[in-house]
Amino acid sequence: MSTPTPPATIDRRQVLKYGAGFGLALAWPNSRVLGANDDIRVGIIGVNGRGGAHISAFTSMKGVRTTAICDADPTVLDAKVNQVSDKQKIAVKGYLDMREMFEKGDIDVMSTATPNHWHTLAGVWAIQAGKDAYVEKPISHNVWEGRQLVKLARKEGKICQGGTQSRAIGSIQAAVKFVREGGLGKIKYVKGMCYKARQSIGKGGNGTIPEGVNYDLWSGPAELESPLRRQKFHYDWHWFYAYGNGDMGNQGIHQMDVARWYLGEDAIAPRTLSIGGRLGYDDDGETPNTQLVWHDYEAAPLIFETRGLPKDKASQAEWAKSMESPEEFEGASGVSVVVACEGGWVFTDASGKVKIKDAEGKEMPAPAPLETEDIFENFISAVKSRKTDRLYADCEETHLSSALCHTGLISHRLGEALKKGEILERIQGDALLAERFGSMSDHLARNGVDLAQESLVLGPMLQFNPETEWAEGNGELDASANRLATREYRAPYVVPEVL
Repeated sequence: MSTPTPPATIDRRQVLKYGAGFGLALAWPNSRVLGANDDIRVGIIGVNGRGGAHISAFTSMKGVRTTAICDADPTVLDAKVNQVSDKQKIAVKGYLDMREMFEKGDIDVMSTATPNHWHTLAGVWAIQAGKDAYVEKPISHNVWEGRQLVKLARKEGKICQGGTQSRAIGSIQAAVKFVREGGLGKIKYVKGMCYKARQSIGKGGNGTIPEGVNYDLWSGPAELESPLRRQKFHYDWHWFYAYGNGDMGNQGIHQMDVARWYLGEDAIAPRTLSIGGRLGYDDDGETPNTQLVWHDYEAAPLIFETRGLPKDKASQAEWAKSMESPEEFEGASGVSVVVACEGGWVFTDASGKVKIKDAEGKEMPAPAPLETEDIFENFISAVKSRKTDRLYADCEETHLSSALCHTGLISHRLGEALKKGEILERIQGDALLAERFGSMSDHLARNGVDLAQESLVLGPMLQFNPETEWAEGNGELDASANRLATREYRAPYVVPEVL
């Protein structure tokens, strides 16, 4: 396996330098310059879940044709190829291996909705093959590789959009503009929330790889796990670090992105701390289902809260129907962002609903939504114009927000299990952090989790250099943190270092 090189303080092997990776040495016969009247030809990779939305968007768009589909599961691939061919009334080519699609697929742009561990490498290979790329959220599986994708897109002059589609919602655009122009005064904090039902995935693992799936291709940069540690092959990879980033990096990345957008921060946080665990049931999942992440930006903190359990123990009879709401906006969706300002509060949820209250709690009118394009239409507009600044979710924006999910999980993975009283003792110097920990503790108690008996993991307050995006200044923890800021890549599925 190959690993990238973090700071010189860590003795790590060199990874392939830019130019030595897959693709650049090959002649890509199907790359071309688009003519003004040409249809844009799209190849879509990973079509079992979110990829269906990609198919729907591109096959319905004027001046765009889906000409190739790629998936490591032949059953899924066959069904989608037939579906899209019938809808477009033209033949669509199917590929199990994206490398073959890039060589033979007659495509101009690539759109990918694979599992997280493939996102960056699919984007890198597409750009190396001369294609523009739409890469689903999170745009990376780890901090380091996301930055390589951004650097490569810039170096090659390619359009690369991230899948943080909340940036295409006109009501959220207007709300962000309102806050950043000082509509409610100075921001005190921003709180992103992923209060979303996530039940146990069971114990025992040992699931079955679907018949015909090329497991080597599916695993890509990750190790070939055998036996499987999960029972459900096609979704529960989200809860294992080799492939996914928990719900903060699944649903929560959207709210993390909007929260950072409100703050106007254009780098990762200089200090990050996590408190959390996997509580309320005993299963094989690794990632926390309950987590509080504190990104300590200088101007105002960005708080992120993941809660996978419902409102209370009684609600577990109908798990997803009774999730918690933000305390500031009772009854509103818990998949949302709340901005606390000196002059009141602003709420935006994943659907684009906006609510505003003044400092006395009186509801105020929301600003009129701005006129916007759909996120996929926005990508195609930028492909046609060759103007990166037209993108709502340029790859660097999605990279930074994805990296905030990753750094929060790094703190968690380096933490220690403590009881509630021990955690309170350590964080009592920060009233807001202690208050949010109290809210999380109350949530767990309502779900029957006794923190006098069970432990939560308190992660270290890790320092990161926002310019290099490596952990720095944490003593012996730097080495461990930076190992988690990248990964061991399994050849030949190696993200190259871009110089």
